Amino acid sequence: MEVQETRVQTDRVLTIPNILSMARLVGVPLFLWLILQKHDGWALLVLALSGVSDYLDGKLARRWNQISSLGRLLDPAADRLYILSTLFGLTWREILPLWLTAALIAREAMLLVMVGILRRHGYPPPQVNFLGKAATFNLMYAFPLLLLSDGHGWLPSLAAIFGWAFAGWGTTLYWWAGILYVVQVARLVKADAKAD
Repeated sequence: MEVQETRVQTDRVLTIPNILSMARLVGVPLFLWLILQKHDGWALLVLALSGVSDYLDGKLARRWNQISSLGRLLDPAADRLYILSTLFGLTWREILPLWLTAALIAREAMLLVMVGILRRHGYPPPQVNFLGKAATFNLMYAFPLLLLSDGHGWLPSLAAIFGWAFAGWGTTLYWWAGILYVVQVARLVKADAKAD
């Protein structure tokens, strides 16, 4: 089900929610560098701050009526870049298996194709739906837990159990949301064909 936004959308760029999203984007290369250098504590802190700003930018945009075209692009872009950088870093360190990384990247590639089709038909990218947001939250919980699992003792063992549970749910929901986007795009294209 698509999330409908009934509030006024602004074209302002320098809003607090947009600044939070921009800060999240700036944190992506720092986060990746920290993972690759095995500074896991600092990487987790950057990821936690990213999660807090992700929550705040949407909440503040709605509360202060600062929903913007730029914000609608920055927020999912930041989510995807964190997911991709985490995938790369955790796969490089052999914490994530290559098949899981390939499954998540294949879903992103599928969505890029859908966005291209929508643009060709004059439509904007699809709205983020609740299922897609839930998938992202699951993956955002999975990755720090899997990063914590890279060690020995009871805490890494516990982190691995919960990390893999979130990764499984997140991957499933991620693909489910992706398939719903494909169905949505197919309906729009079919409606356009009938209109012609």
